Amino acid sequence: MNPMSDDVQASIEMAADPRAVYDIVTDVAQLPRWAAETVSCRWLDGADGPVVGARFRGVNRHGPLRWWTTSTVTEARPGRCFAWKVTALRWPIAEWRYEIEPADGGCRVTERTRNLTNPFFRRIVGPLGTGVANRAEHNRRNMEKTLLALKEYVAASP
Repeated sequence: MNPMSDDVQASIEMAADPRAVYDIVTDVAQLPRWAAETVSCRWLDGADGPVVGARFRGVNRHGPLRWWTTSTVTEARPGRCFAWKVTALRWPIAEWRYEIEPADGGCRVTERTRNLTNPFFRRIVGPLGTGVANRAEHNRRNMEKTLLALKEYVAASP
């Protein structure tokens, strides 16, 4: 991914089984325990797990600002990949994904995002609603924090 684009990624290795990590990253209700910007998250429409088409609602915060988004699962491959598309007020916002690969002694987890907003939303609406002027750089820093917290969470999980 181009480091100057709105596509961002970060990776970390951890001593954990890929399937166990997948089970943790797909338990969206637990996401606030390790995700840097997430306050709460829950499945919608009777969904209770990661299947393509399932939707979940997330509430995020940055400083005093809070906002909610709706996400639709686009990929759910146990032990390999969990991906979703984010909308706010029916506007496309982003695509997010966790890719999990076996690695020596455990696995490598890569978190990726791609900004889907139009230029008006990117320059005006997003910064006003979230307090974040440079979303790509903000996401990059948050991904690093999130992956470190995920690694600690995974290590502490039974």
